[in-house]
Amino acid sequence: MSRALLKHVRLSPIKARLIASEIQGLNAEKALASLQFAPNKAARFIYKALASAVANSGLDASKTIVKSARVDKAAILRRFTPRARGRATPIRKPTSHILVEVEKEGDK
Repeated sequence: MSRALLKHVRLSPIKARLIASEIQGLNAEKALASLQFAPNKAARFIYKALASAVANSGLDASKTIVKSARVDKAAILRRFTPRARGRATPIRKPTSHILVEVEKEGDK
């Protein structure tokens, strides 16, 4: 089993989990193909992490499966925007940690 971890990705974890749950348990080659043509920002980052995990395993993508794809919360960038009467309201810009694990097909 090999893995890849992308840290502090400027992406909402809620939105990224929707994409990560779709590729769990798939063949890595099919998962890479579906991520490559997905119109989401999250798909680009998960594609990079999955490609790195497959490269770390040293195996061909057709012989590996996605064991798990997990997206965790990271630090939140806090910004402020000016409002009426001298006030300010916060803007929260979430970041994520993306972990992808692959294993050889047939291993348990």
